[in-house]
Amino acid sequence: MKWLLLCFITILLLPSVDSWAKTIHIVTTTEDLAAIARDIGGDRVSVDFIAKGVQDPHFIDAKPSYLLKLSRADLFVEIGLGLESGWAPTLLSGARNGRIQPGSPGYVRAADGIALLEVPTGRVDRSAGDVHGEGNPHYWLDPANGKAIALNISEGLLRIDPEGKAVYAQNLKRFTERLDAALLRWDAAMKPLEGEKVVTYHNSWPYFLKRFGIKAVDYVEPKPGIPPASAHLKQLIERIRAEDVKIIIAEPYFDQKVPNFLAEQSGARLVVLPPSVSTGGGIEDYFQLFDHLIDTLTKALQPSGVR
Repeated sequence: MKWLLLCFITILLLPSVDSWAKTIHIVTTTEDLAAIARDIGGDRVSVDFIAKGVQDPHFIDAKPSYLLKLSRADLFVEIGLGLESGWAPTLLSGARNGRIQPGSPGYVRAADGIALLEVPTGRVDRSAGDVHGEGNPHYWLDPANGKAIALNISEGLLRIDPEGKAVYAQNLKRFTERLDAALLRWDAAMKPLEGEKVVTYHNSWPYFLKRFGIKAVDYVEPKPGIPPASAHLKQLIERIRAEDVKIIIAEPYFDQKVPNFLAEQSGARLVVLPPSVSTGGGIEDYFQLFDHLIDTLTKALQPSGVR
């Protein structure tokens, strides 16, 4: 009896089969991708990221700590389209992890299957500024594209962890249903803003603006990544006044002196919008990002909120 009791207690203390399952280590280039990866991977994954939401993802220093993250990763997820071209290839090469190199099962390009905007038709060179040859890479800012991103991540997880198929399928279904419901809410909230005109600092917003029927008439940067000269700012002030542009959108990681000056001189209102999930900024996931963006914009364009 003592022996049977000891066996019974031992079985009770043993970890469950689920706890024996290997944790899948995911590294993403951005916090947006990390947030979606957590929703899809659930308890089977641990997720880390490189670019914080408060940082410009075009320009990230390739720190040795990032190499360590990538050397241990089972799955690597990037935006692609050249957004991370200044640092991600260097990190991937330096990590010497064959599991996550492009073309390997553990590599995911989140852009796959998305209808891309602003795909150049002619020759692309540095004279045009920071133009991306495959199209504008800020596609996550159309919330409907979150479904394709989630699908790409789930397919990547399935390639390297087929035992988790049921979990990933269930989590993908839950994410998609939640996103479909949120899209109805966001579309309704933004409907009164349809046809509005804005000026944005960087060309980060074409997917978001197209989704909600808003037009960017111009940009603070004369070309992507190129600082504005005084002549451009003068023309921009005149255009904002002539076209009755009410809002100037600027990302938080840019110097706010120039957009503040434009707002003061033109009568438009400066609205600082984060283009990414940022846990440090209180935006914990993909859904909170769009709740924040839409709440901020709709309040800014209320009659009492426009200068």
